[in-house]
Order: sequence, then C-alpha cells, then structure tokens
Amino acid sequence: MVSEHYYSAAPTSERNPQTWTFTLRGHEFRFTTDSGVFSKRGVDFGTQLLIETFEEPEVAGDLLDVGCGYGPIGLALAKSFPNRLVQMIDVNERALELARENKQANGIDNAVIYKSDLFSEVGERRFAAVVTNPPIRAGKRVVHAIFEQSRDHLLDGGELWVVIQKKQGAPSALEKLKELFPFVEVASKKKGYYIIKAKKC
Repeated sequence: MVSEHYYSAAPTSERNPQTWTFTLRGHEFRFTTDSGVFSKRGVDFGTQLLIETFEEPEVAGDLLDVGCGYGPIGLALAKSFPNRLVQMIDVNERALELARENKQANGIDNAVIYKSDLFSEVGERRFAAVVTNPPIRAGKRVVHAIFEQSRDHLLDGGELWVVIQKKQGAPSALEKLKELFPFVEVASKKKGYYIIKAKKC
C-alpha cells in the first residue's frame, strides 16, 4: 500500500474535521481543516511567516497560491488585498473542498479555487505574484518544477514568494532560483525558515 500524503489527489483517510480561529495580517479567520491535508491543527509557523512577510507587488495583476491546501495563504492575501483576484490551486480534492468552505465562511469573494496538478490547469494566465509553501515531501523534482513553472507564469516584474526550511533544502532552493531569476533575496529568516523572494524582470 502506498502511503498517503497531503499532496495525494484523493485522500482516503478517515474524516476528522476541526474548526478553529487564527489571526493573519490583522484579520481573524475561521478555518475548518481535516485529516489528509497539510497542517490541519493550525497555521504552521512557515506558512504564517510567509503570509506576514509578503508584500504587495508593484505590478498590477492577479495573485496565485500554488498548493493552497485548506486556504490560509490565498485567503489571507485576498482579505488583505481586496482589489486583487487571488487564484488558488491544489491537487488535493479534500483540501480544495475545505478551501472553498473557508472562503465562504470568511466572506471572501475575490478568490477563485480550482484543481490543478502543478500548473496544468492554469493555462496561459500570468500573475503579478506567485506564493507557495511547496510540498517538500513530494521531492526536489516537484519543488523545482513549481519554481520553473512559476517563472513562466509571472508577468514582467512579477514575484515568486516561497517558504522553505533550511533543513529541508533552503540553500539548494536558493541556488535553483538564482539560475531561474535575475533577482533573488531572503526576505525573512526565522526559526530555520527562509522566506525567499524572486523577481522576474
């Protein structure tokens, strides 16, 4: 039997929904989570650091949350930037169901949530910013594919924001991003987590 991960398309683990509140960027959110999704008991530190560090790009355009899970990143950004449309994608059907439920529960109307295996369903859309807490357990090939496809789907001047732990490959992620983008910086670093910002010229 293949073990199940939060990046499985159709989790089969027994349902165990939980609802709790969490404050992000000064807004209080009510989130429902479940088994079979990433960080189901609360917004993990890395995700929270990414959300709080993110800065609105100078370029006009939509934002994209890759691997949105139950929705904390995309919904927090949608609430913070009501004049932007936030697109949220994931391969995990249970996570998408929860993200839609959380979108409704928090009264957010500027987010679009849909299933996509990496960027397979994104089409030709281009974004002002791509934000991701990548699925490290899926392996370096998948993480690097997210970096590469993010670059291809950014507008000129658009930005990729990534959170990754040092012990889970932040140094090699930085090297890969420097191969792909002309401008790369560590925007924040706390408790072993790196928030990396890469800009497309």
